Amino acid sequence: MVKISETAQIQLSQLMQQAGFDAQNAYVRVSVSSGGCSGLSYNLDFDTTLKAEDKVFEDKGIKIAVDKKSFFYLIGTTLEYSGGLNGKGFLFNNPNASRTCGCGESFAV
Repeated sequence: MVKISETAQIQLSQLMQQAGFDAQNAYVRVSVSSGGCSGLSYNLDFDTTLKAEDKVFEDKGIKIAVDKKSFFYLIGTTLEYSGGLNGKGFLFNNPNASRTCGCGESFAV
């Protein structure tokens, strides 16, 4: 399961609305791909179409779609948002990551 913090929920709702997506019919697609300085990178996008192998979760009114391959890497992850002085952006609190890069955008297991 992938969870969303309160601050991430607020930010995702605003971004979804600004991009013209209806939260009732759209998903936040969270995936993992090869790349980044630690070997694997996180990806976030909005989507309205589910694929047959997608796992779907809902947390705090946000629907989350994760493809089967990425799910293995994301089990137990919480998506957070930081708007503080150290920079703005989404952060992945991933208990499966054995190593992360300084910017938090890539990881290794």
